[in-house]
Amino acid sequence: MIEGQDGLNWPRWQKIARTVEQSGFAGLYRSDHFTNSRPPDLDSLELWISLAWLASHTQRIQFGPLVTPFSFRHPTFTARMAAAVDDLSGGRLVLGLGAGWQAREHENFGHPLLDGDARFNRLAEGLEVVSRLLKSDAPVDFQGEYYRLHDAVLLPRPARKGGPPILLGGNGEERTLPLAARYAVEWNGIYLTSAEFSRLNSRLDDLLMQDNRSPAEVRRSLMTGIVFGKDSQEVERKVTRRTSGKKTAAGLRRKGVIVGSAGEIREQLSILEDSGVQRVMLQWLDMDDTEGLKALAEGIL
Repeated sequence: MIEGQDGLNWPRWQKIARTVEQSGFAGLYRSDHFTNSRPPDLDSLELWISLAWLASHTQRIQFGPLVTPFSFRHPTFTARMAAAVDDLSGGRLVLGLGAGWQAREHENFGHPLLDGDARFNRLAEGLEVVSRLLKSDAPVDFQGEYYRLHDAVLLPRPARKGGPPILLGGNGEERTLPLAARYAVEWNGIYLTSAEFSRLNSRLDDLLMQDNRSPAEVRRSLMTGIVFGKDSQEVERKVTRRTSGKKTAAGLRRKGVIVGSAGEIREQLSILEDSGVQRVMLQWLDMDDTEGLKALAEGIL
């Protein structure tokens, strides 16, 4: 998982994509941000343009946004672009959707973020609109507070029945998990320990059954940080650099970050699997370290 606002440009994106595909990883995901919450502002390759390129320049990997917010785009545009990119890729897009959260980029570029309740109400409406457009062959009518559709039909129809699967990311028990239970094909937790993930995973099971859905219908994934080194000395150096010397490897692990050499990372992934995690998106912050990505793949895959 790449943070697209941290200096992502075409040369970096193309090199990362080739490395991920050739090294055997299951997928490549990226954030959808204009910029970071504080300066300096860095290169930030537009999400959907980058995914369209990825769809036609890779053959195997799944990919998608973690996540794209409705605060940036009307859900009808998101649905149209997602269906087209999924078709272009032969059905490999995972459509990660969210509410938006980072105030600075919304202020800088004039997008209304809204307060907490309104933001999640807009998210719920956006999920309904996208779901209906992707799944319905008949024209769609919808009257909400934020979005209104009349005789809206998505053409051409998605090649994959129902369109790309919807992923909903977040750890909120009051709003996010109930929305995941209603709309998502995949729930993506964020920076959780195995114990935290297990608890929220069980909560999602309960919500799914309340909505008359089988828990097996929703894949469970986790996006979390990684500090990988070829040996303990390299791990220690990277932990020191990442935390400015304020945390140890053990301290990062207590925050849900996966830290260590290949063998240690395999052990931590195994613990996450036992807690119900089916897929891990590893947040790779050094975009230029493709040699490190190759070494990670050789060590754990």
